[in-house]
Amino acid sequence: MKILVTGGGGFIGSHIVDAYVGLGHEVTVVDDLSTGDMQNLNPKAKFIKLDIRDPGLADVFRDGRFEVVNHHAAQINVRKSLEDPVFDCQVNVIGSLNVISLSARHGVKRIVFASSGGAIYGEPDIYPIREDSPMHPLSPYGVAKMTTEFYLRVFQNLYKLDHVIFRYSNVYGPRQISKSEAGVISIFINQILKGAKCFVNGDGDQVRDYVFVADVVAANIRALTAPSDHYNIGTGRATSVNGLIDILAGVVGRDIDHAHREAIPGEVLKNVLDHAKARGKFSWQPQVNIKDGIKQTYEYFARLNARPQKIS
Repeated sequence: MKILVTGGGGFIGSHIVDAYVGLGHEVTVVDDLSTGDMQNLNPKAKFIKLDIRDPGLADVFRDGRFEVVNHHAAQINVRKSLEDPVFDCQVNVIGSLNVISLSARHGVKRIVFASSGGAIYGEPDIYPIREDSPMHPLSPYGVAKMTTEFYLRVFQNLYKLDHVIFRYSNVYGPRQISKSEAGVISIFINQILKGAKCFVNGDGDQVRDYVFVADVVAANIRALTAPSDHYNIGTGRATSVNGLIDILAGVVGRDIDHAHREAIPGEVLKNVLDHAKARGKFSWQPQVNIKDGIKQTYEYFARLNARPQKIS
């Protein structure tokens, strides 16, 4: 199968590329490397350095004849969306619409889209959050993800362009960068490895649903054949930021030097996702518990930190 992965040099996207290549698919990666990394790129995938807003993306679609587009390229930082909502919209709405419209124009059968279960629901009354919960985003980032979901529904109705929308909870694991709030685990690990203090926003009682990247990759493999629909991808288990500090202390075998600072405006206080729909429709459920996942993530960054640094 010919597959285009946008954002395939990034944290989640690069793991998906590795999996698709391993299954024998012909994979092309489009990434502007604004948050991706050349070291993440699978050498068996074709790489094109390009912004998803670039008019040149039309040539990539024309030449690639893709059957599936896995769309993970995005502006990933909620805080950045608050500071510069226009830029967030340009990338996450206009850029995504460029990908979607080109997919319809060039005969793509299916789009897999990385949405955000952590941003689009806001603060619902019932937990864990189901897919039929109303969408009340609290940030421009969440609005952009919600808007792209609606575009996908329109294009399915107009052009029979199938889609699988994954509303991720907080994904973590090896290769995660520390440029978004969802990257709190990698932020803490990097601070610990540098011997620096970890800073907790607010009182640290805000709750998240942390899902390991290998489990997310498993969902993206199933997405190639899953029923066209939108799905929560999370564990259904709540962990506070203070709880992360405790887990990390257990992993490294010592207390973690940390302090609290002001809360971030627009930050959701509680987010836990119900994944029953994914389990029922395509037999997906998380396999890695958070203690094991954090241990694997810490070991990855510890190895990375121990490598000799290149001198330019």
